[in-house]
Amino acid sequence: MKVYRPEWQCTFNVNDGAEESASWKVRIAWHIRALADKLDGGGRTLKIDCSISPQVSRQDIDTCLGKGFEVAQGLLTQLAHQAACEDVMRHAKADLFEEDCQRQR
Repeated sequence: MKVYRPEWQCTFNVNDGAEESASWKVRIAWHIRALADKLDGGGRTLKIDCSISPQVSRQDIDTCLGKGFEVAQGLLTQLAHQAACEDVMRHAKADLFEEDCQRQR
């Protein structure tokens, strides 16, 4: 009896800049991306390298990336909410936070 074993591979890398050992072409590409970020007004460019075997459709990859960014947005929104609440508390009840600083010293 023949046993079938599925085999797959997925590598996923996200970069936000060139490595020191990068080729001159890669460094120029990142320089252009940084320039585009400045022209656009403060965005952040990420380069995603995704290698999947067996091959998956570009549409499926894009759908997965979109869902991942939705999760990231939710997490960042939670962090922003927590930071805003802490700022309000530091203003309203500064004495509580001053004691924290004194205890940590």
